Amino acid sequence: MSGGTAELILFGMVAAFLVLRLRSVLGKRTGYERPAQPVAAPGAPGAARPAEVRPGAAAGQPRLVVPDPRTPPGQALSRIAGVDPGFDPYRFLGGAEGAFRMIVGAFAAGDRATLQPLLSEDSYVGFEQAISAREQAHETQRTEVRAVNEMAIDSADLRGTVADVTVKFVTDQVNITMAADGSVAHGHDGVTELADLWTFQRDLRSPDPTWRLVATRSV
Repeated sequence: MSGGTAELILFGMVAAFLVLRLRSVLGKRTGYERPAQPVAAPGAPGAARPAEVRPGAAAGQPRLVVPDPRTPPGQALSRIAGVDPGFDPYRFLGGAEGAFRMIVGAFAAGDRATLQPLLSEDSYVGFEQAISAREQAHETQRTEVRAVNEMAIDSADLRGTVADVTVKFVTDQVNITMAADGSVAHGHDGVTELADLWTFQRDLRSPDPTWRLVATRSV
């Protein structure tokens, strides 16, 4: 199996969601409106070359953003591809969407068997603690990913053969935690727009092609 194919397939099984944020009202904005991002005109004084953007090919598909090759993140991606010729940032992002949807469901269901091999040790500890707390409180989690609006590579790094890639996910979700008596413990049943950064790590020389979650934060 080629590196690129293995990455696409297995990264579709590798991701995670923010544990504490799934247990509360999430995100920074509600609804579907997103402010337009100003972009300096090419060639304008002090203007940076914009990132390469691929809009969704069809309605409902996310916007994909990859940094310009001349920027530090873009240069890091080039170095990653130099170590692993099968690495492609757009394929990476495409696999990330499937991973996102799968892992959100696994966390909501308390599926430890799926989560454990896909996270770093520290990340798994946090997820497991949140699942255990939910179970002890006899709470149930309901999560629906209504739309993945955008996936953008925010930063990247290569230290020796260990690569880190941070992806910004902008999604529309419903997140609600129900108490044992059927009341709402956390969240609500409205759609909330979320923006989160996930950092995935992999040793590019390892025979294991899994990218594991090592850090998360909201933006």
